[in-house]
Amino acid sequence: MGLLKRNPFGHILFIKRWLIRIFGAVTHRRYRGFNELNIEGSEIIRNLPHTNVLFISNHQTYFADVVAMFHVFNASLKGREDNIKNVLYLWYPKLNIYYVAAKETMQAGLLPRIMAYAGAITVERTWRAKGKDVVDKKDVNPNDTENIKIALKDGWVITFPQGTTKSFKPVRKGTAHIIKEHRPIVVPIVIDGFRRSFDKKGLRMKKKGILQSFIIKEPLEIDYDNDSIDEIVEKVEYAIEQHCSFLKVIPVEEIEEEEKLNKFRKWEY
Repeated sequence: MGLLKRNPFGHILFIKRWLIRIFGAVTHRRYRGFNELNIEGSEIIRNLPHTNVLFISNHQTYFADVVAMFHVFNASLKGREDNIKNVLYLWYPKLNIYYVAAKETMQAGLLPRIMAYAGAITVERTWRAKGKDVVDKKDVNPNDTENIKIALKDGWVITFPQGTTKSFKPVRKGTAHIIKEHRPIVVPIVIDGFRRSFDKKGLRMKKKGILQSFIIKEPLEIDYDNDSIDEIVEKVEYAIEQHCSFLKVIPVEEIEEEEKLNKFRKWEY
């Protein structure tokens, strides 16, 4: 019966393990070879409990960010010190890692559907549909929040609280509600270089020789009883370096580059 053992969402762990192994082997050189992933804080990963950990991060591509996290988390747990040398760390990967993703993204083609089996918790975005903001926002699906609760109880959950790959967009209050209600250990991650390395989906390499950064920070200090939703939102924005105050320290040329990307990105597809 070991081959048919399932996680709380009904996914067969044997299949999930092989999907992570295959995708990990295929993508490894994207972060160590064609480009170089500079990691900080892998010791923090090793000191975390096995369950009820919520990773919060800024977001630059649909899939490359999450794949990098699977690499870094598993490499760290196998004793790698701020590196992802020797992809054999994925032979026995941590199988209770989940990531929150938009349902429309994970249903857009065969490859995303396969990748979803590796750990996606799909949610319906109430503020956005088909790449555009919506005026008439839908009510939050209670099944979505229940699935995140189940995933936290079973293991680790990755979420991108801005809900978009655009920089310096507001953090969604839904993340703060999850933090306040379920009281997970909240670990911030700040990434950079992925937007320059990959296309928006994170499936196609756009440029080689890019130094990608992956910084794991100490868990947030949160007073679950007394911190308000707005206070938690602000803490999250500062932690993932997406608070408006960080705009003042970004070089002008980087802002101009981002504006150019946003202007011409629609011509990529």
